[in-house]
Amino acid sequence: MISTEKIAEKIVLIAVRTPDLSENQIKEHLDELAFLAHTAGGIPIKRFTQNLSMPDGRTYVGSGKLEEIKDFLKFNEDVSCIIFDDELSPAQLRNIENSLKIRILDRTTLILDIFAARARTAYAKTQVELAQLQYLLPRLTRMWTHLERQRGGIGMRGPGEKEIETDRRIIRDKISKLKDDLEKIDKQMITQRKNRVQLTRVALVGYTNVGKSTLMNVLSKSELFAENKLFATLDVTIRKMVIENLPFLITDTVGFIRKLPHHLIESFKSTLDEVREADILLHIVDISHPNFENQIETVSKTLLDIDNREKRTILVFNKIDDFSYTPKEEDDLTPATKENLSLDDLKKTWMAQTKPTVFISAKEKTNIEELRQILYDEVLKMNKTKYISSK
Repeated sequence: MISTEKIAEKIVLIAVRTPDLSENQIKEHLDELAFLAHTAGGIPIKRFTQNLSMPDGRTYVGSGKLEEIKDFLKFNEDVSCIIFDDELSPAQLRNIENSLKIRILDRTTLILDIFAARARTAYAKTQVELAQLQYLLPRLTRMWTHLERQRGGIGMRGPGEKEIETDRRIIRDKISKLKDDLEKIDKQMITQRKNRVQLTRVALVGYTNVGKSTLMNVLSKSELFAENKLFATLDVTIRKMVIENLPFLITDTVGFIRKLPHHLIESFKSTLDEVREADILLHIVDISHPNFENQIETVSKTLLDIDNREKRTILVFNKIDDFSYTPKEEDDLTPATKENLSLDDLKKTWMAQTKPTVFISAKEKTNIEELRQILYDEVLKMNKTKYISSK
C-alpha cells in the first residue's frame, strides 16, 4: 500500500541578534519560530544566529555567515527550505536565494502560510488571501522566477502563477475585488454588532496559544476547536453567557504574536473590530511560559495599535497547572530572579496591580468560579455605567 502521509520538511532557522536583544531573547525568538515552523508542518534541524548592529541590507546576514550556511547545506541536501526570523525585503530574498539555491521564507510568509492553512470560513479565507497578495505584490519578480509556487510545501499555499507580463495587473485587480468583498462583509458585521449593542461585550485577547479557546469552551460550555499549535482558530466566535441572571456576550479572537504582519492586521480589520468595540477585555496570559511578561507587553502594544482607548481589563493568568520554578538554595545570597519566584510570589506581585487579576487552569477548570465572579462584578459595573450614560 502506498502511504499518503505527508512527509515533514526539514528546515533551517536563521536570526540576527542586534544589540537590543539578549541571548535568552534571541533563543526565545528562535523557539517561537521553530514552533511556527512545526505548526506549518516543518522540522527545524539547525539554527544559525549572528551578532550584528542591524541586519545586512543585501543578504540579512554577513557574507561569512552566508558561506557557513552554504557549507551546511552541502552536507544536508535533504533540507528543503530556510526560514528567517524577520521580514525580508524583495532584494534580500532575491540575493539570498541566488546565493544558497534553496527556497527562502521569512517570518511573514510563514505566518501567512499558517493562516492560509487554518482559515475555515469564506470570510477568513478572503482575509488571508488579501494579506498574501498584498505581501506578494512587490515580490512578484522573485516569486515567479522559478515558478516554485506550483509545488507543495511550507509557504506554497498561495494564489497561483501567472505570466510575468500580466501578473501585476491581475494581482491588483484581485486585491481590489477582495477589498470590495470584505467591505460588504464589514458592513454586514457592523449591522450585526449594532443589533448586539444593548448587551455588554467581553473579548478574550492574548498571545497565541495561551488557551483562549479552551477557556472560552469552559466559560460558555462550547466546543470550539482548541489545539496546542499557534493560531489554532482564526474566526471570531461569539457566545451569549449568563451569570446569576446577568447576560452578556463573550468573544474568542485570533491570538497575537510578536512581529504580527501588518498585512494581517489590515486584512483582519473586522475580526479586530470585535476587540475594538468590546466593553471588557479578558487578557489571557500563559504563566507557564518563561517570558510571559514579554508576551503581555506584545499584546498590550498590539491592542494600542488597534484601539488607543483604555478599556476595563481582567488579567487572567492561565496554565497554573504547568507552572514550575527553581527555588533558591538557602545559602544563596544573590537577589531572586523571576525563575526563582513561586506561584504565590507571582500572585502577590501581579495581584497588587490595579487591574482585576485571577490565576486559573482552564484545562483543569481550577479557579473558574473565581473568574466567573470577577466577570460578573465587572459586567455589572459596565451595565451601571451604560445605564447612567444613557439617561
